[in-house]
Amino acid sequence: MAYETLIADAEDGVALITLNRPDALNAFNNQLMDELTAALDRFEADESVGCIVITGSKKAFAAGADIKEMRELSYMDAYYTDFITRNWERASRTRKPLIAAVSGYALGGGCELAMMCDFILAADNAKFGQPEITIGVSPGAGGTQRLTRFVGKSKAMEMCLTGRMMDAEEAERCGLVSRIVPVDELVDEAKSVAKKIAALPRATAMMTKEMVNVAYETPLSHGIMFERRLFHSLFATEDQKEGMEAFVEKRTPHFNNR
Repeated sequence: MAYETLIADAEDGVALITLNRPDALNAFNNQLMDELTAALDRFEADESVGCIVITGSKKAFAAGADIKEMRELSYMDAYYTDFITRNWERASRTRKPLIAAVSGYALGGGCELAMMCDFILAADNAKFGQPEITIGVSPGAGGTQRLTRFVGKSKAMEMCLTGRMMDAEEAERCGLVSRIVPVDELVDEAKSVAKKIAALPRATAMMTKEMVNVAYETPLSHGIMFERRLFHSLFATEDQKEGMEAFVEKRTPHFNNR
């Protein structure tokens, strides 16, 4: 499929999606979000892909929503077109592991998209923020909810009420990002991590992702039971047998995703 607002390729089990609206700092318009949804659908269905990376440019992961496109919306326009819900949230429903490789600005919807991914690798020049209040609206793609779960009420409240940006060091310190990488090494490092994940048993990776996500949405006792049942189910896979036999035999396992 040909894309106009992003670049999407797959190699060695890893899909790389690069947001590509440089003149608008990768701001999200309907076309970009439709194409991102289509690309994620494509790579979810591709059996050769085990992990997906989303990135932008060195200057901007994404600077938020395209204000020129959305400024004239009325309440009824937003409601009837299901604005945001219709084509922004595919990343949050991705079953395969999904990594955000963030350099430069990740503001508004850009920060929200990064938080929809399973974890964030941040370049040393990354800046995160939810500045929507400065243009008269609130975060609308999960910013008040996911940011609060990542960094806690006080810091999320401050960022959402003031629009203050958080640099990479602060983001790592408070748990928003997994770690910081030099900007020139970010994409290569993200691809390396994704390649490692893609080489591991596919079902195990997908189920482990489900387990961690459930931890945010259920009481501990329910989460433990969910984890236990999926853990038990993995003993029905060929990869479990191969992995444990290889460990006992002191050799490299050869997984076949079955």
